[in-house]
Amino acid sequence: MNTVKLGSTGLDISPISLGCMTFGDPARGNHTWTLPEAPSREIIRAALERGITFLDTANAYSDGTSEEIVGRALKDFARRDEVVLATKVCLKMRDGPNGAGLSRKAIFTEIDASLKRLGTDYVDLYQIHRWDYGTPIEETMEALNDVVKAGKARYIGASSMHAWQFSKALYTARLNGWTRFVSMQNHLNLLYREEEREMLPLCREEGIAVIPWSPLARGRLTRDWDETSERQQTDDVGARLYVEGDRRIVERVAAVAAARGVPRAQVALAWLMQKPGVTAPIIGASKLGHLDDAVAALSLRLTAEEIATLEEPYEPHRVSGFK
Repeated sequence: MNTVKLGSTGLDISPISLGCMTFGDPARGNHTWTLPEAPSREIIRAALERGITFLDTANAYSDGTSEEIVGRALKDFARRDEVVLATKVCLKMRDGPNGAGLSRKAIFTEIDASLKRLGTDYVDLYQIHRWDYGTPIEETMEALNDVVKAGKARYIGASSMHAWQFSKALYTARLNGWTRFVSMQNHLNLLYREEEREMLPLCREEGIAVIPWSPLARGRLTRDWDETSERQQTDDVGARLYVEGDRRIVERVAAVAAARGVPRAQVALAWLMQKPGVTAPIIGASKLGHLDDAVAALSLRLTAEEIATLEEPYEPHRVSGFK
């Protein structure tokens, strides 16, 4: 698999990221649909065998057990310097003061806890999971800079927030000579395209890598609108992301896929991969076929007419996914 650069950095990554929210103890956290360790390891090993060497997890996924599973699998299946490992910080990890957020105390506590769970001395990409309205951005950016200077992270990135917030963070880092964000992990797919208005142009202008989460809209782009899944039935966040009008787009994906003779997932992913500025979508795989569809999508080139067909039904959505 060919590699791409992570934005304007010199870091080579696979053009697909393996999302590790799928992995974790189903009894921990609030994701009962996660895969326990044995099947998780099978997916991770298969991804590595296919050339997917960019893995994305978070401290909050399944109460830290995602990081533990990923760390043990990478120790058994890969050389540390041949993979790009990303994790996140911000969401609640424990009750009481400083158990969440992006204060200096929280960041320093959580980076050490993540490294211990992952079984490594450093992560390649350390991302803020969301914007922390209770902490000055100057405190957060200085703390992240110190994490990098301490050798605990190679690069820093951010996830879903308003473009003005991301711009403020970039400016704050530049003003103080601190390490700046190199990536944006945002919500972007055929059903939710609000990021095209401000965030994607900002990232292109600043040389920021875009690594979208939920590229298949929680699986909705891979099946008929009225079909469901265990995750969809228990996913409170997903229930707020999409609306009834998105049904028309799902139908268009099905039509294009049928005409091409390929699975719907490949069409939806190919659309995203061809979007200007997108670097590497994050694929949450729970079956080996999910990996194969992602790899095949790299070679599927949609025509301008097909892209227009897929995009035409889109209606503006309420901005979501920032909390």
